[in-house]
Amino acid sequence: MSAKYESNSVLGRVVNELEETAIAILLGLMTLITFVNVVLRYGFNTGLIWGLEATSFLFAWLVLFGISYAVKVTAHLGVDAVITLFSDPVRKALALFAGAVCIFYAALIMKGAWDYWAPFAGFDATSGRWFPTGFAPTRDQAWYEVVDIPIPEWLRWIEPIMNEGESYEKLPRFIPYAILPIGAALLLFRFVQATIRIARGESAGLIVSHEAEDAIADVQHMNRGD
Repeated sequence: MSAKYESNSVLGRVVNELEETAIAILLGLMTLITFVNVVLRYGFNTGLIWGLEATSFLFAWLVLFGISYAVKVTAHLGVDAVITLFSDPVRKALALFAGAVCIFYAALIMKGAWDYWAPFAGFDATSGRWFPTGFAPTRDQAWYEVVDIPIPEWLRWIEPIMNEGESYEKLPRFIPYAILPIGAALLLFRFVQATIRIARGESAGLIVSHEAEDAIADVQHMNRGD
């Protein structure tokens, strides 16, 4: 079964708490908005116009938080039928190689996520094809809004900063889209964490979860009445 990793560093513990708290809040908000919308629709023939869009954004946040969380708890699936044929030193070398590939992949995602989100937040995208070599002037798109979600009044303070004093009618896109660089950064952090654990001998593999074997073991326990 997948195991929850508890970091000993302050940064690791802070990230753990933020990640798990965010996932719990997102699940709660999705459930609440969906429940209220169902009651309003079938009980009062109305509904939250912005409910579907809000739930979609919340689900996207949940998925991107969940990707890095699954790395932490080793819940991602992997195929190790061939790796198990090798000796322990070879397995460790292959696991470190896999970790390096995952870190490289996460770094590419991080760059792409920043470059997509940055214009919506009034920042510049990075230059360079594979890795950042600097920043390139990018057209400010901070005035872009979502379709249905109205901007809360307590967020009006961002209008002079992000929209040159103009009023937002809807929530600016850079807020829900912020999960792109946040999620990519968390994924990169988790892959670096996992690879360091392998190098220290604290873990034998990166993200392999034997889901099928776990399911069979659960069924066997049920049949035995354990």
